[in-house]
Amino acid sequence: MADVRLDHITKSFGALSVIPDLDLHVPDGSFTVLVGPSGCGKSTLLRMIAGLETPTDGQVFIDGEDVTRAEPSKRGISMVFQSYALYPHMTVAQNIDFGLRLSKTPTSEREARVADAARILSLEDYLDRKPGQLSGGQRQRVAIGRSIVRNPKVFLFDEPLSNLDAALRTQMRVELAQLHQSLKSTMIYVTHDQVEAMTLADQIVVMNKGRIEQVGSPMELYDAPNSEFVAGFIGSPKMNLLPGTAIGRKDVRTIGIRPEHIRADAHTGDWPAVAKVVETLGADTIAYMHIEDLGEVTVRLPGHMRLRAGERLYLTPEPENLHLFGADGRRMTAAAAPPQHSEEPA
Repeated sequence: MADVRLDHITKSFGALSVIPDLDLHVPDGSFTVLVGPSGCGKSTLLRMIAGLETPTDGQVFIDGEDVTRAEPSKRGISMVFQSYALYPHMTVAQNIDFGLRLSKTPTSEREARVADAARILSLEDYLDRKPGQLSGGQRQRVAIGRSIVRNPKVFLFDEPLSNLDAALRTQMRVELAQLHQSLKSTMIYVTHDQVEAMTLADQIVVMNKGRIEQVGSPMELYDAPNSEFVAGFIGSPKMNLLPGTAIGRKDVRTIGIRPEHIRADAHTGDWPAVAKVVETLGADTIAYMHIEDLGEVTVRLPGHMRLRAGERLYLTPEPENLHLFGADGRRMTAAAAPPQHSEEPA
């Protein structure tokens, strides 16, 4: 295991600055997820850690050693890509131990490492099969097995689940979490999917336009986003962002309130609203409501609550769960004033 530290890393392609100036510490043994929209710089950052891209300026440290100019093979890392990159003519066992054969690892040691990786990934029954005989999830496990046998200091994952269907992504998230608990290795994982970030990470790094917006545990980012960007990115459904006038505050540019922190009543409340779209999910019902003069609001309701498009409800945000953002888009610490009460629906 090893920690990873980035000191004043920058990256430019000609006149285009992709990473302006960035510092980051990935603790030893953590599962750190880099998350953000397409083009935010997260994959470029991962490639600089891997040695596939050279920083324009700054230093990369792995386990305390400056590896900024070191070859990828000398960094003690192993990378799992979005594409499985398996050799179709080789068996699972041969794909897993391919790198070991290139490095002339003794046969007995290769076999022991492959057997151990197959046990960890539940691939024992598939070692003699070819990739074409495997499901997408099994092929991804083979790619991960190829990394495990190298005993790296740091595992790097570049959107490894994006090619899988929804059910397989859920299954693989569980398997990756179990893998981290088993190996206790440092893992750095890139994704644009905030659900993957929330479910896998013990440390999330939210990126936007090459900069780090916030670093913290999943619940730290969920409970206390320090910017409008983080507030709108973390959470599913995402946080509602409304003008400060919604609670009678002219000094607040934006208020944030999560869908589950809005109370709904058929007769009384602070925001008269009309349902536009209703999604019944079983345990929950997600209602997309319109409030005159404020705009669209998403509300998480109990699954048994029956609501149809066009019906009216009164909504009341929970004051203790309001998030306030100032003119610069950053989090404010001042307490919120109570919402303004409305008697009649619009």
